[in-house]
Parts: sequence; structure tokens; C-alpha cells
Amino acid sequence: MKPPFEAVRETDVVVVGAGVAGLSVARGLAGLRVDLLALGPLGQSGSSPWAQGGIAGAVGAGDSPALHARDTLAVAGEIADAAAVARLTREGPERLSELVSIGARFDRDASGALDLAREAAHSRPRVLHARDATGAEVVRALSSSLPGPEATTVFEGARALDLVKAGARVAGVVAQHADGAMVLHLARAVVLATGGLGHLYARTTNPPEARGDGLALAWRAGARLADLEFVQFHPTALDAGADPMPLLTEALRGAGAILVDEKGRRVLDHAGVPAELLPRDVVARALWAALGSGRRTFLDAREAVGDSLPERFPTAFEACRRHGIDPRREPIPIAPAAHYHMGGVDVDLDGRTSVGGLWAAGEVACTGVHGANRLASNSLLEGLVFGERVAASVREALPLRPVPKLEGVRLPAAPEAWAEPGLAAVESEVRRLMWEKVGLVRSGDGLSEALARFGVLARQPLDPASLRLVTVARLVATAALARTESRGAHFRSDHPATSPAWRRRLLLSPDGPGIRVETESVAAPEPVEACA
Repeated sequence: MKPPFEAVRETDVVVVGAGVAGLSVARGLAGLRVDLLALGPLGQSGSSPWAQGGIAGAVGAGDSPALHARDTLAVAGEIADAAAVARLTREGPERLSELVSIGARFDRDASGALDLAREAAHSRPRVLHARDATGAEVVRALSSSLPGPEATTVFEGARALDLVKAGARVAGVVAQHADGAMVLHLARAVVLATGGLGHLYARTTNPPEARGDGLALAWRAGARLADLEFVQFHPTALDAGADPMPLLTEALRGAGAILVDEKGRRVLDHAGVPAELLPRDVVARALWAALGSGRRTFLDAREAVGDSLPERFPTAFEACRRHGIDPRREPIPIAPAAHYHMGGVDVDLDGRTSVGGLWAAGEVACTGVHGANRLASNSLLEGLVFGERVAASVREALPLRPVPKLEGVRLPAAPEAWAEPGLAAVESEVRRLMWEKVGLVRSGDGLSEALARFGVLARQPLDPASLRLVTVARLVATAALARTESRGAHFRSDHPATSPAWRRRLLLSPDGPGIRVETESVAAPEPVEACA
């Protein structure tokens, strides 16, 4: 039987996604044949180039990986993986040094030293910035240092539609290329680096492509997922009617901007600690409560930053000006928005998933490093550190794995089954339900209502893009309903307390057409000095 593809490629590794994590993996595989699938132009697609905030690392005087680990664990709701945190903070400075060596341009002070900032919940100034376009600069540096085309083939405008398996192992990726052609990329290893799911929410700072496709692909291949209920909502998105909502970087608050209501009153003062220095989940819920009570919320940077805004924060400044706001002269209207997913495909410290032949890195993966709440500016660092670890793990595994042959691969449906006529109607309903029922404040009744509707949608004839969207929404809501407590970014109005019995990770696995829900205990972290 003729395979339902316009072309079949054989390669060593397919990397799906070209943000910080995907690029880090591809760079680490120099010398191997790598197909890198990028949804858009290289360096411009995904969430990484949108990251205004910085990248954290213990590179300054008076700082250490142990202190960085302590801060990371302190905000993680007691369920972060201490070993993963130790790896992140210990290997981070080396990855940052490599970034500088390949030409990444970070802000420097008058002496020429790296200009390190302090952000919320960090005990030391350790955040590197490239103005307020750090993600774009990191992606630029990584993209410019990829191995040559004889090793790494970049497919811009390629969307992964399915993973194929040979026996129990993942053996490649079906992708629709920019010209519409369906191509089967057979490979000895596949790495998912597809980013997060923020665009499942009606209010988000994420680009439209961040809708959880990688989670859906992994789930369909039989992979275990972890901690899906933990979705981080950024407190300060520009509330001016845009979709996505422009992010107003946390560095503005680090520079002294304050959170106020329409009367100029501070939004939150928690035990003498200003709201600006509290963890994101606490700040986001405080703003949510203020908005729910009829108040309006603003970020006021006039006194702290003022006329230097265009120079110090050009991205945020231009976003405000596009919406008729001059942040030098007036407070900026803000509201929380879905921003980052702490959950993802369950992986070990080297990015291996529960399915052979499949690795994951970056936001699509759940390394356990963030626990229930991510420390600001740790996400780009995670992509760098664990991207490099995934590359090393893949290199080690490849000698034992021949390239799969077409005749040994279970082929999916014919190409017409992947046609994507449009998901506007389904997407609109899913995003509304996720924001209203699976958002900043959740309840058992609301989650059950959302799940019932997602179940109805899943039983309708859906194009693959819509089915992936509904699948991921159901999985997140299932996890949120199962965790009957509040912890980190997960807040249940019907279970507002944190329960010691729930100091556990929540794992979801495919069980035929259903979902198997399990929990896993979390080892108590060693004294933080052991992480140094």
C-alpha cells in the first residue's frame, strides 16, 4: 500500500519546536542529522521570543547555586523535585557563560559587568536582561550558532500533526510543511520542545500557537503527563482589549513600579511586604480579587522609571503606546493573564518520557523544577539547562537505535484526516470555559461543568487541531478537579487550604479511551547547602 505522504525523510533526530529548549537541543546534537521543525520563521515563532523578562542564574557576587535553589524551592509549594532544582541552579551559570560566548548581548553596568536585577521572590540580584526583550536575544544567539545545514535541516512553517510508533517506541513525526505537503520524518529519536498551553485561555500573554499541541501529541503516543493543574497567571498583562494581552515584564516591578487601584491605593500589603515582591500566584490572586470587587488595577511606573521607560523597557513602552497609553504620564491598566505552564510531559532528569524514543524539553516538559509555582526568570534557564541534558541523553542512546524502516512503522490515517479547516468556534468556547472555570480561582462545580462540556465536544466530529485543543483542556481540568486543595498556582475556592496529604505530584496516563489518575510522593529536599 502506498504510504499517505508526499515524502519520507530518514534522519537521526527530529526536534519539534525552535524556541530556547528546541534550539538548545539542536545545538547539542552537532554532528548528527537533525530535522528541526519550526512553526514559523526561525527565531520568531513560539513563546521564547516573546519573553520580556530575564534569565536567572547565580553569577553575581554574594550569590550561589545553593541560594538560587533555596529561592526556587521556597515558592514551589513543597512539591518541586529537589534534584531537578539542583541541576538547574548548578548548571545554569555554565549555560549562561556559553550564551555570552556565542554572542548573547545582555545589559551591562557602567563598569562593563553584567547588570543583574532582583525580581520577585529572589533573595539576590541574579536576573540578566537584554532590555525587555531577553527571550528574543537568547533565541537570536542560539539560532545564529546552530550547526550547519549539512547537519541541521530547519523546516520553517512545519506543524507536527502526529507521532508514529514502531512497536512500543516512537519512531518519527508526521508534519505538514509550509507548502502543505505531508512529510513523514523517520528518526531514531524525537524531542518535543513545543512550548506551553497559554492560548487555551481567553486571556493570555502567549502567542496563538501556544495551545498545548505537544501535550496532545505525547498523550496520543501513550506518554504520562504530570502536574497539569499548575498554570501560572502573570499578574501584569496590559488590559487594553488585545488578544494576546501584551506582557508588562516583572522587571518593571523590580525597578520600583507599584500596583495600585484607580484611587492610587496599593493593591496588597502582605505582612509588611509590598505586593511587588511577593510570588506571582499571590499577586495575581490579589489583583483578581480587586477586579472582582469592582476596583480597577494599574501598574504605576511614573515615579520609579518615568522618562527612562522608552530606553529601559522599549517593548513594554511600545505596547502601551500602541494602545494610546503613555506610561511616563499615567498608570497602566493591568489584569492577570495565563502565562506559563508548570506541568507537562513527565520526564526524568535527562528529559526521557515514559515512552521509548521520545524526549521532551522546555515548557512542554515537566521536570519538576517549578513544582506548583515557577520562580520568575527560571523558564529560559530551564530550556537551556535541560535542553543540553536532553541532547546528551539522546547522543548516549542513539548508537543502540537504528533508523526505523517504513515497513516497521504503524502508519496513521490518510492525509485528509489531518486537514485543519479551522477551529475558531471550538477554540472560542474552550478558551472561555478555561478562563471562567479552570482559571485563577477554581471550584469543583465549575471544573465539573467544564469537563462535562469538554466531553460533549470530544464526542463531536472535530478536525485534528480542535481535537487536540479539547483533549488538552480536558486533561488540565481533570487534574485540577482531582487535586482537592490549594497549592501554588492552583487555587480551589472550595478547598482553599493547602493539605499535607496532597504534598504529592499528580500523574495522568492514557487508559484506553479514559484517563488514569495517580499520585506520586515528593522526596523532602536536602538542606539547601547540599545543592551548592
